[in-house]
Amino acid sequence: MNKYMLAFWNAIPSEESFAQLSPEAIQVEIEKWNNWIGGIAAQGKMVATEALHNTGKTVSGSANIVTDGPFTEGKEIIGGFMILTADSLEEAVELSKGCPIYESEGRVEVRQIQVFN
Repeated sequence: MNKYMLAFWNAIPSEESFAQLSPEAIQVEIEKWNNWIGGIAAQGKMVATEALHNTGKTVSGSANIVTDGPFTEGKEIIGGFMILTADSLEEAVELSKGCPIYESEGRVEVRQIQVFN
């Protein structure tokens, strides 16, 4: 069994419009995510998942230059991630297909986690 990371990419306007939802609408969205994540967890495949704030810092180069980021001028932002187990990349991709992010034209990047011995 291999580990995979699913990175959840949101369009910036989608993030902004989410903040404008009513508390009831936010609860509906959270429930969609909880149901999808719960389904993966029920299969014993979920390792961890977290949402990310939309602000932070970027550290670059050998001089460790610190800048604000991610930048709102960008078109997308990583809103969170999940670590799960699957037998193959294809299975991890199939598990991603139920993600609620697709309803707002977001995307999921599926990457195998490298193991170094």
